[in-house]
Amino acid sequence: MTARRTVAEPTPTRVGYGTLLRTPGAWTFLVPAFAARLPYAMLSAGIVLLIQSAYGSYGTAGLVVAFAAATQALIGPQTGRLSDRYGQAAVLLPTVAVHAVSVGALLALALGHAPTWTLFVSAGVAGASVPQIGAMVRARWVTRLSDSPKTLNTAFAFESVTDEFTFAIGPVLATGIATLVSPSVSLITEAALTVIGGLAFAAQRGTAPAPHPSVPGAEQASALSSPGVRLLAGSFLGVGSVFGAMTVTVAAFARAEGQPGLNGVVYGIFAGGSMLAGVLYGMIAWRRSVRQRMLGSYTLLVLGCSTLWAMPNLTALAIAGLCCGLAIAPTLISGYTLVETLVSAGAKTEAFTWLTGAIGLGLAAGSIVAGLLVDSHGARAGFVVPVVGAGIGLVALVSLRRLLDTPAGPGRIAAQGGAKVQLAGASKG
Repeated sequence: MTARRTVAEPTPTRVGYGTLLRTPGAWTFLVPAFAARLPYAMLSAGIVLLIQSAYGSYGTAGLVVAFAAATQALIGPQTGRLSDRYGQAAVLLPTVAVHAVSVGALLALALGHAPTWTLFVSAGVAGASVPQIGAMVRARWVTRLSDSPKTLNTAFAFESVTDEFTFAIGPVLATGIATLVSPSVSLITEAALTVIGGLAFAAQRGTAPAPHPSVPGAEQASALSSPGVRLLAGSFLGVGSVFGAMTVTVAAFARAEGQPGLNGVVYGIFAGGSMLAGVLYGMIAWRRSVRQRMLGSYTLLVLGCSTLWAMPNLTALAIAGLCCGLAIAPTLISGYTLVETLVSAGAKTEAFTWLTGAIGLGLAAGSIVAGLLVDSHGARAGFVVPVVGAGIGLVALVSLRRLLDTPAGPGRIAAQGGAKVQLAGASKG
């Protein structure tokens, strides 16, 4: 059996966000990254508004969005792997071009009332070509902070809060533009931000990780060949199902209560709880290992989700949603911290994109299943999905938690030079 390394925990030190943001070169990639990742949260809302406006069907719009999310979840890790091999700029330049063209094609097809199947093709390409900016930013933090694991933990917390913030304002921005101008302009804005932000981010080559080209004749190992990465991706499917089911079921519950206008408020409290927890997580000097923190926060997530179905009104649901949200960010931050320790420098971007893609795939599946349950059994039935999805993820994490240990000798998967290189690393965050 492979020996596991036991490392004495050092006395924790507090690392603030001020220290993080004073990292040399940080702002040069953070600003364009924010512009480039905002469209990630605008795309789904923009597609729904465009197709509903053109075809008058929320059902068709939902299916097209789910397909776009699925292609994004499946293709995203492949672009992440290419980024590790050839460099971020080499992948971003063609990716943003394809994305802009595919969004333009979707607009033309929808406005021209083309056959529905053509919408799936164009939206699928648009989803597959969404730049994986979040994963690329995390890979840059790893490069900049490789000698400071405590600061890296704060960086991952910062990124989680940024993700939550973009997902909070992205749909609002897309909806606002669609309402005030038109759904077409909403998607045009999304594509423009993707191109401008993506190109500006790609131009910051000085902070990008060095590429790890493959060695001719050697097999290139994927980050997914690590059992720990597969376990984390599976657990993130459960987290994604919570997002998807909450989006659909909260809306249905608010409508059933006769207050559909409060849907956004309740979901906003859920997302706000996650943002708050993410901010606090990055400010705490943790004594427990990152694996223990993930198991603890995931357990709290399942417990919180198990109460949703019993809430008698929207006020109670908002409080329960807040409790669920408080467990989301710590779970995600811990997962991203763990996956970074399980792969080498030549596979980190790909590993991050597998987790991000798993969330997107879980979101698509959760929204579809919750929608079917709501249609057939009422609004409360949709709250079964978060409990089951997150519950399965927790069972997998607890039963297979040893896969998250970082091997002291052979066992760490590297995707550089083509061969499976064995490296040591610490799993403490």
